[in-house]
Amino acid sequence: MSARTTRRRFLGGTAALLAAARAPAQAPDPTGLSIREASALIRSRALSPVDLTRAYLERIERFNPSVNAYITVTAGLALEQAGRLEAELEDGRWRGPLHGIPIALKDNIDTAGIPTTAASAVFADRVPREDAEVYRRLKLAGAVLLGKLNLHEFAYGGTSAITHFGPVRNPWDLDYIPGGSSGGSAAAVAARLCAGALGTDTLASIRLPAAYCGVVGLKATHGLASIRGIVPISESLDHVGPLTRTVGDAAVVMAAIAGFDARDPVSIRAAMPDPVQALDDSVGSLRIGLPRGFWFDALEPDIERATRAAVDVIRDLAGATRDVDLPPAPGFAVLLAEAYAYHAPYLDDPATESLYHPATRQRIAAAGSFSAREYIDARREQELARRAVPAVFEQVDLIVTPTVPVMPTLIGNAEVPAAAAGAESTVRNTAPFNLFGIPTISVPCGFSRDGLPIGIQISGPALGELPLFALAQAYEQATGWHRQAPPIA
Repeated sequence: MSARTTRRRFLGGTAALLAAARAPAQAPDPTGLSIREASALIRSRALSPVDLTRAYLERIERFNPSVNAYITVTAGLALEQAGRLEAELEDGRWRGPLHGIPIALKDNIDTAGIPTTAASAVFADRVPREDAEVYRRLKLAGAVLLGKLNLHEFAYGGTSAITHFGPVRNPWDLDYIPGGSSGGSAAAVAARLCAGALGTDTLASIRLPAAYCGVVGLKATHGLASIRGIVPISESLDHVGPLTRTVGDAAVVMAAIAGFDARDPVSIRAAMPDPVQALDDSVGSLRIGLPRGFWFDALEPDIERATRAAVDVIRDLAGATRDVDLPPAPGFAVLLAEAYAYHAPYLDDPATESLYHPATRQRIAAAGSFSAREYIDARREQELARRAVPAVFEQVDLIVTPTVPVMPTLIGNAEVPAAAAGAESTVRNTAPFNLFGIPTISVPCGFSRDGLPIGIQISGPALGELPLFALAQAYEQATGWHRQAPPIA
């Protein structure tokens, strides 16, 4: 089976492939392990990368038809990679904590020889010739690629219900959206269809689905991980980062993908220590800021209840909190203009213009009226806001807010163009941190009365990932929400 195993071919042929490669099953199911737990067993030779990969492929075959997280499943490639990595272990070579770990990528991240569709009919037959830099780094770190994950079309929305490949469903309740645009990434991690995944985030697209699916989602400092080889929305705001089941796993993945890329115009040179080393750092002296203004306003009751409880736990862990004022976030003119610039050739071509979902086409086309002067002014406003943010972190070390003010909607309500165009309320608490370019992580903090997950967001100064990881880890261990599994799992 080739590396270009699509979902249609996978459903027809993977059962035979797995049967031919089948070995005695691990007990307990190894897909219940975190990345760090599985890594320790792989390194000690107590767990085989091939067996772990096979276990995930079997779960994909069983549960993906319900969740619809995958667009392309690379079963043959995954087993080939796992076998090669297992042979390396036999020769005494260990690449690091991702050696033999099965991961998946949002399908706007280029993979050479494997379709990268951005969940759009426009790119349905697109096959890149070169890997995205982050995938190249993951391969060097020893990760195994299970496949490519569904998303909101062109990552231009927050529901993952508008996609050429059918809506992604929330593993906690299949009638609800998983959030977006990295909905397939979050849903796959929550449903144990991969050990970890990469998503992208321009206004909310890692943290929103992380909150809605009860997983961890990290958007690091802008430029810390390369976005070269990723279908863009706005390079001034685009980020790539991990979605995982634990904070420690997010640190492992971030350590692998971070680093300067001279071919990426927004990549930055930064010598960040291994974030895994920060997980056990003391948080007792951290100064925690609670932003005044809209951040805690108009929360849905279940979110307000969970947020209050989470803030109480953080106060016990880190000491006193204080109110702070964040500078006004600039508008979205930069995003809109840069998105339109990328899509203009496809919108100008009748053969491709008609392939967009109407909601996506309408939202992108509406940005075509920006002048060069307006774009330059917006870039200047954004840069001034980024320079104003460090003053806040002279008063506090980290900022805590709810990730999202509202709970997810039903899929049927999210598929219509009007609803898709009016979904910006979901990004109210996340978008400013993209505009500021600073790191932020969403961690599970509870559930609604209907059993849907809720997230708390922790943010820090530029290149302030280490204390962010330390507090997120301390909170995770103090509460244990990450140990809950959705019914689909």
